Amino acid sequence: MEYGLLGEKLGHSFSPQIHHALADYDYRLYPMPPEEVEDLFRRRPFRGLNVTIPYKQAVIPLCDDIDPRAAAIGAVNTVVNQNGKLTGYNTDIDGLIYLAQSAGVSLAGKKVLVLGSGGTSRTAQAAARELGAAEIVVISRHGEDNYQNLSRHRDGEVIINTSPVGMYPNGGVSPVSLAAFPRLAGVLDVIFNPLRTALYMEAEERGIPASCGLPMLVSQAKRAAELFTGTAIDSSRVEEILAALTRQVQNVVLIGMPGSGKSAIGRALARTLGKEFVDLDRLIAGEARKPIPQIFAEDGEGAFRRLESQIVRQAGSRTNCVLSTGGGVVTRRENYAPLHQNGVILHLTRALDKLPTAGRPVSQSTDLGELWRRREPLYRAFADLTVDNNGPMEDTIQQILKELDAR
Repeated sequence: MEYGLLGEKLGHSFSPQIHHALADYDYRLYPMPPEEVEDLFRRRPFRGLNVTIPYKQAVIPLCDDIDPRAAAIGAVNTVVNQNGKLTGYNTDIDGLIYLAQSAGVSLAGKKVLVLGSGGTSRTAQAAARELGAAEIVVISRHGEDNYQNLSRHRDGEVIINTSPVGMYPNGGVSPVSLAAFPRLAGVLDVIFNPLRTALYMEAEERGIPASCGLPMLVSQAKRAAELFTGTAIDSSRVEEILAALTRQVQNVVLIGMPGSGKSAIGRALARTLGKEFVDLDRLIAGEARKPIPQIFAEDGEGAFRRLESQIVRQAGSRTNCVLSTGGGVVTRRENYAPLHQNGVILHLTRALDKLPTAGRPVSQSTDLGELWRRREPLYRAFADLTVDNNGPMEDTIQQILKELDAR
């Protein structure tokens, strides 16, 4: 083989796609049980490997030489075979430094709280030292500084989350509340699935500079590719690949008044973007085993909204989809985070006299003008983009694509 990613259970990985975009070499995934790793390193049938959990420490004694940065961190994530000699490096630190810089988060002279005490925590600590942090405190579950005595560190100025809290499939939870840190000036979360963790979204809501882990993933891969090939790669490639990955995985979430065209536009948009189309109302009806008007008639709107929120939480954790929501999804604020975590939320508008009401219980029981008056501020609060859908479908689709490209 040429190059690859070594791990025990790799599952879905962006690594082949990123490396294929960075350089012209064969790059594949190599899931491998622990008992086979030593033999692989003895045979050395590769020119370079990236290494992921749980082998970042295990491969150290299997290398001939360890780069000083990797030795200081105690973890190797990149191995280069040069004329039969294996050298271990840690490019995660390059990725984390890039993550901070691209987010505009300065660590120089700051008190930095690192959440988690595993291998990535050591990388974050090393990066913080290189970036001139004045003080670095590791917060763990059972250490001297833990989540029960966080109040002693309320003067923390930058938080780096290296713990798995908030990672798919257990999204929607955060390791800490940012309200406890009045001097906070930056939040970095190494998690990249979901694109926006609960921690990230709280920072976003508070206007605190923040980033998820996807830029770190791409930047560390760039540095690994440079070590593999011995050739420098322009840093602009990181932003190009990052933008392409984000467009690929992010959902487009359609909100708007009942009858505003979310389902029809959603299907057409999904075909155009090569994404899966998901109609949340269909999922709700399927879960309830009865049509939505029947849910309203037999169980009431409250029961429907509770079921809707359940479906929103499930669908929002998916990626690479176009999600069509019901008109009243915005009436419960708790629906925002699941939709926003992986998606750009797009509000479709249409003139009230063009909105059909057949089969729509709320539209039939409420004056549309009054319904719009109540919901318009809610749509505005949820939406990242707003697109008019009063003209031909083709025009609406083109306007959506233009707005998405401009983000």
